[in-house]
Amino acid sequence: MNVLALEPYYGGSHRAFLDGWVSRSRHDWTVLTLPANKWKWRMRHAALNFADDLEGEADVLVCSDMLNLAEFLGLAGDRFPRKVAYFHENQLTYPVRCERERDYQFAMTNITSAVAAEAVWFNSGFHRDSFLTAAETFLKKMPDHQPLECISDIRRKSQIHYPGVTLTGNARPRSRGPTTLLWAARWEHDKNPSDFFAALALLMGEGIDFRVSVIGQQFRDVPDVFAEARKRLAPYIRHWGYQAGKEAYYARLAEADIIVSTALHEFFGITVVEAVGRGAYPLVPARLAYPEVLGLHDEPGAERFFYDGTVKDLAAKLSQLIVSHQQGLLWKNVPQACDVVRSFDWTRRATAMDEALPVGPAED
Repeated sequence: MNVLALEPYYGGSHRAFLDGWVSRSRHDWTVLTLPANKWKWRMRHAALNFADDLEGEADVLVCSDMLNLAEFLGLAGDRFPRKVAYFHENQLTYPVRCERERDYQFAMTNITSAVAAEAVWFNSGFHRDSFLTAAETFLKKMPDHQPLECISDIRRKSQIHYPGVTLTGNARPRSRGPTTLLWAARWEHDKNPSDFFAALALLMGEGIDFRVSVIGQQFRDVPDVFAEARKRLAPYIRHWGYQAGKEAYYARLAEADIIVSTALHEFFGITVVEAVGRGAYPLVPARLAYPEVLGLHDEPGAERFFYDGTVKDLAAKLSQLIVSHQQGLLWKNVPQACDVVRSFDWTRRATAMDEALPVGPAED
């Protein structure tokens, strides 16, 4: 089957997802991309660029949520019998610092793209449910002509397809040296770095020894809390800042004893899954997609990998885990987490998504 992929923001998790699937797929792919720069402009102009660059036809069109699919189809014509929109994120539920920061046109673009697609794929059930709830609330704000019927249409054609991750299959126990804590996320407010640094301050106040690696992608405006924390944590720092290249990134994951998330916004959690697959113990908040991805409600004993979302509980759990690591007991629970995330390995996910691609003529 011939598949056309359109990715307006070819970087980060979007690039990793597309490259991982295409490189393992049994189908024939044509991939059109734009560089990962200025995402708002990409959402505005990508449809026009891709329509100009288009050659030939395809059995299936796959695009990400960054494309205005309805606009693209209007420009490119009806030559794609099937259209799949994959939602890595959406512009309805991003936790803006104040609501006036939200651009409602991008939210509407997500909705119309979902309407225009034959299949709408989300990277978690949490993402699907939160998107549909937010979309209905958003449309009810309209003064009249509220197209609420589209919500049931989107729900009907929605599917959950977790992204694949690269797992090594050779996770092993760490040494008994100082416990290495890893925080690896975008350096932005929605990843809630303040809570992580506040929890570390409590550990320092108790005289607990540890090492910390703080890595992740940085943008022009880095929250001030990072510079402040770097000064305060100087004696404890193992690695700090963006890790250039996959080898350096994976090395940081492989040497971490505990991977911590404090996120306020997460639809899957690729870094946590990759770190767990390399033998790190996960400690994540019991919110967002984490309970779904790490099996909180399905795996007996999985509750040990979660904290209640507060700084106090995060610090208390970290303190207990550091003691457990020093006693050589931390590793005994990591294999359970490794088993949970193994289902996300690309060798499984690419096959599952290949088989899920729609075939045949579109339904009326």
